[in-house]
Amino acid sequence: MPGFGDFSRTAEEIEREIIKRGLALGIKWDDNVRLHALARQALRCTPSCMMTLLRSPIRTEKLTGELFALSELMMQNMRESADVGVHTHGGATWKAFGKALYDEYEAGVRPED
Repeated sequence: MPGFGDFSRTAEEIEREIIKRGLALGIKWDDNVRLHALARQALRCTPSCMMTLLRSPIRTEKLTGELFALSELMMQNMRESADVGVHTHGGATWKAFGKALYDEYEAGVRPED
């Protein structure tokens, strides 16, 4: 299948960038309380919210926006690989944040209008 390995490589690259933003924000990937708070914030963030964060002159806001955007890219990569029958996943960092996102989504967290 052409491009088969690209999903895995892309997931690794995205996770590496997630780790960098997490380090800059002081995130401990085993801190479930903080991860769930970030996941709620990410899921509630509308496209305009995302742009506001990404354009913010405040470093922590910009990094948070980048983290949220990277999580969207990871989810897109995983969906696209699943569409062609390839199981793609990230490493421990993505799994920790991804689980928090999934848990919060299942709890009903959605974008705020």
